[in-house]
Amino acid sequence: MVLEGDGTAVTAPGQFIDIKLDGRYLRRPISVHDADEGSITIIYKVLGHGTDDMTRYEPGKPLDVLAGCGNGFWMPTGKETPLLIGGGVGIPPLYLLAKKLIAAGRKPQAVLGFNSKEDAFCIEEFRALGCTVTAASADGSIGTKGFVTDALPAPDTYDCFYTCGPLPMLRALDAAIPAGIPGQFSFEERMGCGFGACMGCTIPVKGGYKRICKDGPVLAREEILWEK
Repeated sequence: MVLEGDGTAVTAPGQFIDIKLDGRYLRRPISVHDADEGSITIIYKVLGHGTDDMTRYEPGKPLDVLAGCGNGFWMPTGKETPLLIGGGVGIPPLYLLAKKLIAAGRKPQAVLGFNSKEDAFCIEEFRALGCTVTAASADGSIGTKGFVTDALPAPDTYDCFYTCGPLPMLRALDAAIPAGIPGQFSFEERMGCGFGACMGCTIPVKGGYKRICKDGPVLAREEILWEK
């Protein structure tokens, strides 16, 4: 879905927008796929009544949107060779990140995970940017058979990583990638307000607690506490 309007509130890849839907009490947080001065693009999966409603919106319908929510990915310093790892609906925010990294002179490689070939998307878009892309699918119908952890490149080919996807994937990646490689994790968490007031998406981190909607959704690898 392409939203016409000022996209400059999106100041970092990995931020999200919060959309007010007709007849729904809670807004829907959706990650930003791309943004510029005149538009914001989102890619979403129909998972419930709210996102199902969105598929029926006609072009030109005005929407009440909070934009530039949360803290996104921050850019690396030095000459890092970044690895981007996305799973399913965690892939879209990595696209804008890839654009920013390439504009800054980096050459990112990407590992994108899907359930099957029928679910695959954005592969060619990442390649068009200049990324080296490896796909993985649970049923083996596209790319490497298995999960993104089965398609990771050799650790000596990257020195930092960014990832977004379901919690089990994030936990598995933390275990699979050598501890000395810094990473940034974007969390998917159920949100109430979307801007830090309700405290409903608070999670424990080293040294205290953070709200995924306000202090995240992106957290540094070294601050994350994984549940046992």
